[in-house]
Amino acid sequence: MLSDIDAAQNLVQLFLKRADAGGNTPFLGAKRGGAWETISWAEAARQVCLLAQSLRALGLQDGDRVMLVSENRPEWCIADLAIMAAGLVTVPAYVTNTERDHVHILDNSGARAVIVSTEKLSVPLLAAIMRTGHAEHVIPIDGIRQHQSGTIQCHAWSGMVAGDAAAARAAVDARIAGIGREATACLIYTSGTGGAPRGVMQHHGAILCNVAGATEILLNDFGVDPDERFLSFLPLSHAYEHTGGQFLPIAVGAQIYYSEGLEKLASNIEETSPTFMVVVPRLFEVLRTRIMKQVEKQGRLAGALMDNALAVTERRAAGRPRFGDRLRDAAVGRLLRPKIRRRFGGRIKAMVSGGAPLNPEVGLFFQAMGLPLLQGYGQTEAAPVISCNRPAAGIAMASVGPPMRGVEVRIAEDGEILVRGELVMHGYWQNPQETARTIRDGWLHTGDIGHLDEAGRIVITDRKKDMIVNDKGDNIAPQKLEGMLTLQPEIAQAMVSGDKRPYPVGLIVPDAEWALEWCRAQDVRFDCRKVQELPEFRAAVRAAVDRVNADLSVIEKVRGFVFADEPFTIENEQLTPSMKIRRHKIREVYGERMDALYRG
Repeated sequence: MLSDIDAAQNLVQLFLKRADAGGNTPFLGAKRGGAWETISWAEAARQVCLLAQSLRALGLQDGDRVMLVSENRPEWCIADLAIMAAGLVTVPAYVTNTERDHVHILDNSGARAVIVSTEKLSVPLLAAIMRTGHAEHVIPIDGIRQHQSGTIQCHAWSGMVAGDAAAARAAVDARIAGIGREATACLIYTSGTGGAPRGVMQHHGAILCNVAGATEILLNDFGVDPDERFLSFLPLSHAYEHTGGQFLPIAVGAQIYYSEGLEKLASNIEETSPTFMVVVPRLFEVLRTRIMKQVEKQGRLAGALMDNALAVTERRAAGRPRFGDRLRDAAVGRLLRPKIRRRFGGRIKAMVSGGAPLNPEVGLFFQAMGLPLLQGYGQTEAAPVISCNRPAAGIAMASVGPPMRGVEVRIAEDGEILVRGELVMHGYWQNPQETARTIRDGWLHTGDIGHLDEAGRIVITDRKKDMIVNDKGDNIAPQKLEGMLTLQPEIAQAMVSGDKRPYPVGLIVPDAEWALEWCRAQDVRFDCRKVQELPEFRAAVRAAVDRVNADLSVIEKVRGFVFADEPFTIENEQLTPSMKIRRHKIREVYGERMDALYRG
């Protein structure tokens, strides 16, 4: 399996090899009309080749960019592979993008065609096309009202995947024989935590290098069976899901099922019984809270079992086991873990966390509940995975594991993590200055601060550009403080600031369920904005902050806080589509209020 990945010239070649082996077995699954339906490997390959030929028939040439705007669904994967099979470059875009976002990507990429899934998603996209004059061709998957314009041609998806399949396959085989690992596969636009997104040029070899490293972990630590199944939840326009949730399952011949969204994720997990999931830390924090509440409702015995499981796992992780821990763990294994595993479909081998730092306490919780949780580390510029925790290397939740296969890592004098290998991007599209700043002498400067522990595992302290330096010159990692705050049941979200200030302060979004329960206990009418004005409510949240402060050094303690007017969301642009907080956007709204804490 690894030899196939190493030998592959490009991603399409690897896919077609797996498709030929998979034949009529299920490959892509989605819920349609209330029931799960699948597309076979053979059918997916047929559509990929036909769509590739139809794209070439539109007059698109080698290296032209094609924008892809769609929710996670089978057609996303088919379109992505078809664009590459046509010798073109995929430009994925988030479904949450505004017209302004689309204008930026269209202008920057110069995309000549767009594939869009629904009528709703086409509205801001078509407006952006009209404003920029880019994209001569629009291919709607579900169909849209005919767009009357002399400059835009609409092409039905059904017609684009029809024709002589054998001839299309022969043409694709001939074309991809000339596409090497150095060829650009896609432009992945970064989420934009600090400004306008930049187009990262990921080549075929970068993604293949990532996939090979991840496959080695699966083979060595978990084994790969014929019925492996991934549940795709994170946006496929994000590099993490694009590689880990699409090309990794392709590489190991696994099935991919597409979740219906966050609201139905829990039921989708139970229905599809995935063996692997790729998720961001924020979702794990939400799932942890839900599990803890469910266990507490089951009574005192279930709560005691959970506490025992956590205590045993923490001692084991610290290398300080006690007499009787095996018996305690066995009791948890019989009475508690099977129930929790059933809620995750009963077949989970591992869940992989990435995209942002994972609080070690969350990782230990899932380990204690019998759900192996691996923390990965990377960034879009590295296709995106650089390292990953794994059982064989000794899981340490405070680290993100050793570098993956084919990845070199060293630490610069200022503590910045530097990376070298085939996984490193070719640069930012049409941005040579930023490329030269980020890649120097072949080393990718990640912007992350960290060190290697005694076992060669990467330990990340913080983002270099997010690091708080107080007025005394002390370095403070805000993500560490934010992670600790959001583990408190009273706090759903938090942002900490304090650069060039005497101490850190916080912006807090109270947990809605906890706030509702508090109001009921106090016999107070629940009103999100008004309840925050009550001194008793503020004191309850202050108690949560004080619990966190008790475990922090003097310079790290959060001395004051204000409440946010609303949760941080993708819609209000305070979260990126991969659920990271956008500090500059949040400060635009709350900066004055947070600064006032120092005057108070």
